[in-house]
Amino acid sequence: MSITKLPILLLGAFLVFPISNVYGHGLGIDTISSIDIQGKEISITVELPSSFDNLEEKQITITATEDETKENAKNVTFLIGLFHEDKMIFRNYFFTPDGILPINVKPTQQGEITFNGEQDNLLGAWYGTESNPLEISGPVFNSGGLYNFEIEVRTIDDPKNIIETSEVYNADLSVAETTQYFEKDSQNQDISFRLKSYFDQISNFEYDAKNKMVIFEMPFDWREKQMSHIPVVHEEVHFPKGFTEFISPGYTGQVNGIDLFKSSVTIDDYTEENERIVHFVLLQDHLRFLKNQMEKSDEPLPYKMVFTLSTTEKIDFPLTAYTRSEDFLVNLSWDPITIEPDQKTKFVFTIRDGATNSPLRNSDYTFVILQNGKEIHRTTGVAQVGGESEDYYFTEEQTGPTIIRFENIRNTGQETEFGIVVAPEFGSVVALILVLSIITVIIVSKKTPFNHKF
Repeated sequence: MSITKLPILLLGAFLVFPISNVYGHGLGIDTISSIDIQGKEISITVELPSSFDNLEEKQITITATEDETKENAKNVTFLIGLFHEDKMIFRNYFFTPDGILPINVKPTQQGEITFNGEQDNLLGAWYGTESNPLEISGPVFNSGGLYNFEIEVRTIDDPKNIIETSEVYNADLSVAETTQYFEKDSQNQDISFRLKSYFDQISNFEYDAKNKMVIFEMPFDWREKQMSHIPVVHEEVHFPKGFTEFISPGYTGQVNGIDLFKSSVTIDDYTEENERIVHFVLLQDHLRFLKNQMEKSDEPLPYKMVFTLSTTEKIDFPLTAYTRSEDFLVNLSWDPITIEPDQKTKFVFTIRDGATNSPLRNSDYTFVILQNGKEIHRTTGVAQVGGESEDYYFTEEQTGPTIIRFENIRNTGQETEFGIVVAPEFGSVVALILVLSIITVIIVSKKTPFNHKF
């Protein structure tokens, strides 16, 4: 087997702070609220580029905002340390007079880490000006895996107002990496597989031709303090569409020998012209369920995930999502599977009793479609026999992550939602069932409750 690492890097931000709440707004941006700095509450937003394709220069932006006034904090100095694979990449002071710290990042494969910009006379903190912007260059974000930022706030309001005792906040960034493997099929022919990991580095990849199974491993820390700030673990398995012995109507997945939910393993035949992509998507409650299952054995928790992907003849539709109370569940499918602009998409759904699975007649509902946190469609209706459908025409501009939400089910105020991810770079809205909301994971078994520790 040979392995080739491809220089395609994507960033996903997962931030954890010891006291304050964290509100994730999707890949690349997170807001940390109510951090107490000398009696003043501030929020810090960290915004990352969507990709580092071919190691091209991109920008990271860190913004500090006062909660009371909603204005940017003044004269903030951060002490930031960046770590990767338990090794420090850099640790330095950074200053922003207006609360916005833009950092140009220019990654290279080799060389030393260098800083360019201006430095103040007090702490030697780096900052940028219009004529001399702040830049970090060198071997930073040039390989996949988890990166850890240690962040302290050392000044606020006045550049000379040094905070002697500052709390350390941690931010974990996942840099995606694409790795290529060549494996033998049942006819002893070489087959090219690609693995794109949005979380950590992949190892021990294997294709089992006899059992039509893909196996690979990834490091993972199952401690609650680590899992509590991980919204999603996303892995992609790519292989040729002409690889007929592994092309299947559906796939099942396992992690450490435990069966995954149907919604955690999805097929994408549209993003790449000549490849099929199978997505593993594990939400936070999926991770807790896996941990709870592993803890039933007497074995210590492994410091890894072992993924298994197997072929199946089962059909994926319909998807199922419970409301948080489990009083109701909703089945959802749509036609056509490929959602394209300017053509009618029919969303077909059934509202059911969460305990008996029976359709509920005369069920009021509000059907909502959201993109980028904003509503693009809302309508109300009544599912007279429990099942109903809603039509929608997407436009060329309506691409990207999309939420299908059912609100105020049977006038109870309860809701549930489904997530799909679209592929705007390919000019059509492609239905990739990548993410269901956290509340959908109650799908598994009510005999196996989740152990929430928020």
